[in-house]
Amino acid sequence: MDHFLYRDGVLHAEDVPVADIAAAVGTPFYLYSTATLLRHYRLFDEALEGTDHLVCYAMKAASNQAILKTLAAAGAGMDVVSMGEYLRAKAAGVPGDRIVFSGVGKTEDEIACALDGGVRQFNVESEPEMAAISRVAVQMGKVAPITIRVNPDVDARTHAKIATGKSENKFGIPIARAREVYAMAAGLPGLKVVGIDVHIGSQLTELAPFETAYKKVADLTAQLRADGHDIRRLDLGGGLGIPYTRSNEAPPLPVDYGAMIRDTLGHLGCEIEIEPGRLIAGNAGIMVSRVIYLKSGEGRDFLILDGAMNDLIRPAMYEAHHDIVPVTEPVPGAEQQPYDIVGPVCESGDTFAKGRMMPPLAEGDLVAFRSAGAYGAVMSSEYNSRLLIPEVLVNGDQFAVIRPRPTFDDMINRDTLPQWL
Repeated sequence: MDHFLYRDGVLHAEDVPVADIAAAVGTPFYLYSTATLLRHYRLFDEALEGTDHLVCYAMKAASNQAILKTLAAAGAGMDVVSMGEYLRAKAAGVPGDRIVFSGVGKTEDEIACALDGGVRQFNVESEPEMAAISRVAVQMGKVAPITIRVNPDVDARTHAKIATGKSENKFGIPIARAREVYAMAAGLPGLKVVGIDVHIGSQLTELAPFETAYKKVADLTAQLRADGHDIRRLDLGGGLGIPYTRSNEAPPLPVDYGAMIRDTLGHLGCEIEIEPGRLIAGNAGIMVSRVIYLKSGEGRDFLILDGAMNDLIRPAMYEAHHDIVPVTEPVPGAEQQPYDIVGPVCESGDTFAKGRMMPPLAEGDLVAFRSAGAYGAVMSSEYNSRLLIPEVLVNGDQFAVIRPRPTFDDMINRDTLPQWL
């Protein structure tokens, strides 16, 4: 469920007409719903009610400080994968003991930054990284809490570019070597092993791969405890998918995910951490764009928008589907026709949809890309020297720009010319 609904023939974000926001900030722009963000966070929190747990929002999905502060105020922790994300979380008021530091390539500067500012744990991805954390912690006179990410070799049955739990993926320690690596960790100074980490991929649409991975983690927990390790925290990652279409096919609900976690891991008495990102932010955001031209081609018609692949790269990068709807509700029974929906970037890949059935549209009409809250603004760029687009947050009948559109001078003046020019 989201809070982007037609009311009196106009798409609203909560209680604000989307067209009013477009008139105020221009197009294209990202638009988020506070009510939807909070609802989705609470679904996960309630799914684990009765267990010792922490829901850490995977902020790589959407990292604007206004989103982070909204979720942190509701009780969320944060899952970060870079120094920039760590500093964003801190700037949003998230305490270090609620920040989990993930990622396969942590530098010594990043490790030192998190140790200095406080961190709940590092999710260690390799033996060299573990040695680096130990070395930095000793130099700083700190003790670094760690989990070790195990790769369970489980097929997540998702897009190849967002699968992370197969043996050929770059993530984690092969689970067959976990006991050896945990023994190594126990012998390094400056480290405190607190648990196990696993994450098998993103946009999973069934529970079976999770269950297979978590059963392996349960077995490993018993083995590591027998080896003398104090395993009391299980970081289960994120990855639960969202419905990108309005079809009857829907991914599992958080309540079912929580029940499966209890069934597979509840007997271990461990604190559970989960790191959802897409399901919290995805359907909490839309991208609003305007039709520039309608163009007739050879055997096909095009809708050319002012939004482009640099603003929303998921269709070009992942062949991803986004429902695209008019901001003005079509009249009942309006005849539809197929369009290729494209942007103005000088790439054939700047195509959002091919042969998409759409109601009548005209130049200047507004359209909304649904389910664009996750991996939208955070993956945008200035390709073709196009400006980054604004982000806007709605709360009831209020809205605020939470990332303004820069000017062309802002963009161009970041360049510096060498003295010989």
